[in-house]
Amino acid sequence: MKVILISRKNLTFIVVIAAALFFIAVNTLLARDNLIQVSGSFREDIPIYSVETDEKKCAITFDCAWGASDIPNILDTLDKYHAKATFFIVGLWAEKYPDMVKLIDERGHEIANHGYSHLHMASLPEEKIAEEITRCTQVLEELTGQKVKLFRPPYGEYDAEVVKTAQKLGYQTIQWDCDSLDWKKDMGKENIFNRVVKRTGKGSVILFHNDTLYTQDVLPDILDSLTESGFDFVTVTDLLIKGPFKIRYDGRQVPET
Repeated sequence: MKVILISRKNLTFIVVIAAALFFIAVNTLLARDNLIQVSGSFREDIPIYSVETDEKKCAITFDCAWGASDIPNILDTLDKYHAKATFFIVGLWAEKYPDMVKLIDERGHEIANHGYSHLHMASLPEEKIAEEITRCTQVLEELTGQKVKLFRPPYGEYDAEVVKTAQKLGYQTIQWDCDSLDWKKDMGKENIFNRVVKRTGKGSVILFHNDTLYTQDVLPDILDSLTESGFDFVTVTDLLIKGPFKIRYDGRQVPET
């Protein structure tokens, strides 16, 4: 075996060169990662999950797809706390409960689109997605006379095609950053209360459902607690930024700068 002897001077030189090459390589990778992060900081193919605001306000939303017996109680609770909410309504639900749709509208709340048939839209072709959105809006606008501008995909399921199809039709796609999980039968009122109160922040969009075991019963406690914390409750449209905006990688709508 041949042994190569390296002088201390040469060894020092090699170490310095190796360190320099390592430094250059690390910084190159960091620079590349920073470029990726900057270029990916804003998205056009995701929904709005929350809104950047300095005001202590949030949007309460309800997805309406099944029964309707609790709607009057929910509306009474909202009135008590001077809260305006946004109801994402399935077209078939609206056809089954037209009086409830009209009542929601008459009480000053926002009517929004939740698809006509409550389908898994991410698995549908563009033409069917457009049909589901358009057909739902036709039902809602016919009942209320109000223009529908917001869309939420059923089950919260979407892909880029769903969002882009909604955009082409003139809708902003809305998700949420605070999920009550009120549809889960094993949650209980206390768990729902804690989830919502702890997760609501400035510009939050809160997700509820009607026709659940606990929503109408726990809603007064949630609104009472958030009111004491200084929150105002506005519709999604009132919460949204009106001027130029971007959607951050996490779905937060922020002003264009």
